[in-house]
Amino acid sequence: MKLSWSPRNSELARNPLGASVAILVTLVLLAPLMAMVGLSFMRQDGFALDTSFTLANYRSLIEPSDTATVWMGIPFYLKNPVPLILLIKSIFMSLIATLGVILAAYPMAYFLAFRVKRYKVMWLILITIPFWTSYLLRVFAWKIVLGFNGAINSGLKSIGLIDQPLEFLLYNPVAVMLTLTHAWVAFAILPIYVSLEKIDRSLLEAATDLGDSRWRRFRRVTLPLSMPGVVSAALLVFIPTVGDYVTPTLVGGPGGIMIGNAIQTLFFKQNDTPMGATIAIVMMLVVAAVVLLFLWAIGYRKMMQRGLRT
Repeated sequence: MKLSWSPRNSELARNPLGASVAILVTLVLLAPLMAMVGLSFMRQDGFALDTSFTLANYRSLIEPSDTATVWMGIPFYLKNPVPLILLIKSIFMSLIATLGVILAAYPMAYFLAFRVKRYKVMWLILITIPFWTSYLLRVFAWKIVLGFNGAINSGLKSIGLIDQPLEFLLYNPVAVMLTLTHAWVAFAILPIYVSLEKIDRSLLEAATDLGDSRWRRFRRVTLPLSMPGVVSAALLVFIPTVGDYVTPTLVGGPGGIMIGNAIQTLFFKQNDTPMGATIAIVMMLVVAAVVLLFLWAIGYRKMMQRGLRT
């Protein structure tokens, strides 16, 4: 049997829309990423860019040191431990913020899916209205709430509980995680709501007929079947928040900076774009490894298959 190829029987020719989308994705996503990878193998020489291939940037991140830099009881035997420390710190803060988002979004999505019988679209709009404003404005709002003369300190002073403003409310990792939690709740409500809405109500009725209490029914039926939406929401929040630099800049202070702030400083303040690109690539690889490990640990494929069967 003779096989021949011609533009007419190619997949791209039969599906020009798909071909256009593939080209657009390549130009918009893949090309900048490849440019970033290529930049990480260069060096900054003053104001000039040395385009010769080098692994110096990556070696500088893993170059050993005789003395240890201790952070939170963990010794780092590296000559440049700051990127690794900031990356671990960023992942930890993003995990806490993601957990807070899921805990805040799940009850709202559950209320919409099981308690609201009419005008669900209106309820969705009402819930998401506060998030129609700019992300930057919402961060500034939290800065005002948590500030020295903000709503919390002013309220506590007015009722006589404190004499001086509480300084620990702002410019620390807790303020960053709280602000990130509020900023990303709306993005988690919708996937969880869709997952809950797809649950067959007859399964819940069967569990009730078999004698399950509300909590037992939720734990055995509702929660497992809604896990695809929970996992999707968690990934939707965790991945972008690791590299966030706006929130730590405005409400984090020196103690609340994250890896995104280091990358932004290297690119725009220290004029060391190759090192900034290197740290960005390493951050992407580490976050991808964390996500894949998480999906493997929870058995995401089996969970999705179980959810699709319902």
